[in-house]
Amino acid sequence: MRKNVKKKDYENLTATNIEKVKALLNPGSASEKPITKKQACDILNIAYNTARLQKIIEDYDERKEYTKKRKAGLRGRPAMREEIAEACESYLMGDTISSISKSLFRSPSFVRAILERVGVPQRPSGKEERVGSHYYPDECLSDDYADGEIAWSATYHAAVVVKGRLTKEYIDARKGLAFVDYESKYGCPCYAIYVRQKVDSEDTYFSTVTEGGFSAYAPAYELCKLEHLREYGVKIERL
Repeated sequence: MRKNVKKKDYENLTATNIEKVKALLNPGSASEKPITKKQACDILNIAYNTARLQKIIEDYDERKEYTKKRKAGLRGRPAMREEIAEACESYLMGDTISSISKSLFRSPSFVRAILERVGVPQRPSGKEERVGSHYYPDECLSDDYADGEIAWSATYHAAVVVKGRLTKEYIDARKGLAFVDYESKYGCPCYAIYVRQKVDSEDTYFSTVTEGGFSAYAPAYELCKLEHLREYGVKIERL
């Protein structure tokens, strides 16, 4: 495939909008008058340029045909190891099931089935769903996390690095921390964690910074294991 047309932020080059322009340029009925190329550019919110308009349409048609062939070639085939790894990593890094399905040329239900089968913690889709209890696969549940282990936070819905179990020895070694018997208080071990976050620093003085985060504390029932995903080729360190 050739290189895609570069899109500016204000341009409306969605598939729906391009299909609309194509239909208006080539109406199905002889009685209907086609729109002008100037009007087509206005609908797409691009500068009047007939050559670029044509390239946008050609690239869209080529991409659509390529996607159709890829989906047909994969139809009925089980998920490959590389597909499983990409689906898991992309989902845990914040991509939607819809965008993952497009990149893999698979259906959303196919991607969802992968995530459920291998035991990936589910991300709530709305703000309301982020509050309250959540259910996670059995593979994710544990009270025991090692120092440096990468886990999933059911509170922050992000990957975290476990910094240590909040034992009396751990707390005594750090000035300013008062000892609390967390295991008696919460009924399970508690951990110091570092919550990983993506950093969008493209337009700042810190353009080389790509990740950040913050420190927090979490009881074990708010953490999820991710180690089992390694057997599917998932590189947890990327999260």
